[in-house]
Amino acid sequence: MISMTDKELILSALKARENAYAPYSEFLVGAALLCKDGTLYTGCNIENISYSGTVCAERTAIFKAVSDGKREFSKIAIVGGKKDETISAYPCGICRQVMAEFCKGDFKVIVAKSEEDYEEFSLSELLPKSFDF
Repeated sequence: MISMTDKELILSALKARENAYAPYSEFLVGAALLCKDGTLYTGCNIENISYSGTVCAERTAIFKAVSDGKREFSKIAIVGGKKDETISAYPCGICRQVMAEFCKGDFKVIVAKSEEDYEEFSLSELLPKSFDF
């Protein structure tokens, strides 16, 4: 299995953020999802003028992985902010619930400003008492 450090995962999320399409909010988000087998999937937010058609970076990465047959994930790194800044961009409720669909409570969520400045949470910390079976 390929090992990836948290810093490498954050750098991948920062690179994915460069592809974000956010002409309305100008809030650019990138995500990097590490599968348990070492495969990496990245995603960016993609806005739509209707707003409800907008897809977050986290869901983009997860849906890409799932569409390739992946179902087991270790961790995700998320970065976001306006063009020349990064702030702590926590996943929205829909993204948290999508994570809960495919990940256990110990799934690691990294919210980063940079590869040196980040916080780490378990999914169960971010989504206690999630809707599941």
